[in-house]
Amino acid sequence: MDSFRVLNENRVAWLSVTGSGNETSAHLLDDNRITIMFCAFEGAPNILRLYGKAKEILPQNSEWDDLISQFPSLSGTRQIFDVALESVQTSCGMSIPFYEYQGERNQLLDWADEKGQNGIEQYWTDRNQTSIDGLNTKFKE
Repeated sequence: MDSFRVLNENRVAWLSVTGSGNETSAHLLDDNRITIMFCAFEGAPNILRLYGKAKEILPQNSEWDDLISQFPSLSGTRQIFDVALESVQTSCGMSIPFYEYQGERNQLLDWADEKGQNGIEQYWTDRNQTSIDGLNTKFKE
């Protein structure tokens, strides 16, 4: 999904769409540290980790309009995680298996389209209030 942007050498943004939980939101409220990991499934066996501090940007926040303009319109858009990078690490991925890319999965976007905005907002109320370990999210009413 087209949901990650490098904003400058020290800042990245990740657009989060509605899914089964809202773990990142809850854990950032508890401890604003984040790790984003990329691994190569073809070519050289590489793993890249981005470490930083993140803040959650919601549609009602003043930074929303500027950041959301960096992304395509995606059904179910929930929040953007704005990450200030503190360090970057690469490591070998010699144990990572090879996989063949066959295309994008559209089920999540199709599900969000079918639910509609009101259905998505109800889903947030029903399923995105707390993490699986009981931490609150910003969606907590």
